Formats: sequence, C-alpha cells, structure tokens
Amino acid sequence: MKDLGEAQKILGMKITRIRSTNRPNYVLKMLERFNMTEARPVTTTLAGHFKLSSKQCSQSPKEEEEMSQVPYASVVGSLMYVMVCTKPDLAYAVSTVSQFMPNSGKQH
Repeated sequence: MKDLGEAQKILGMKITRIRSTNRPNYVLKMLERFNMTEARPVTTTLAGHFKLSSKQCSQSPKEEEEMSQVPYASVVGSLMYVMVCTKPDLAYAVSTVSQFMPNSGKQH
C-alpha cells in the first residue's frame, strides 16, 4: 500500500478542502438568491426538537396561494445539490423538508 496524500480528484470531480469557517461560494450565492444572507450558522442541521408534520401544511386556498409565492422547491433543490456535492451531513434535513414539497406550510 502506498500513501498518495490527500485526494485531488474522484469520479471526475475536483476535491477542494475548505478548513476555515468560510462557506463555499455556491452556498453564499444560494443564500443571496433566497434572501437569507443574515441567517445564522448552526452546528446541527436539524435539531431534535424541530418537528415537521403534515398538520403544518397549507390548509386553506389562501394559505396555498401565499405559499405558491415561496420558492420552496427551488430551495430544497439547491440544498440537494449542496448535499450531493459537498455536504452529505445535510441528507436527513433535506429528506425531511422534501417530504412537504407538494403542500408546504409556513413552518416548513
């Protein structure tokens, strides 16, 4: 066995390690796109006390209309991209929020 050092490329994807607290460029652009640049970073992706259910889905036509203005599916899709490419620790949170894409509510 031979130590070749840190991986540089795998399956055609370039690997770049970011050891500082700086977020990758794509994540910064995503935060700007969805007006979340003031969001605070957290150490856990989905806290245990945070529960989402179908009871929180839109219940009236007015709520459905309000939620149709929210780019929920775009946010979930962007999170999926980040999860697949650089942050596999987001898998549980993305899986949880993606369950509510057909009928999301304000809590989602």
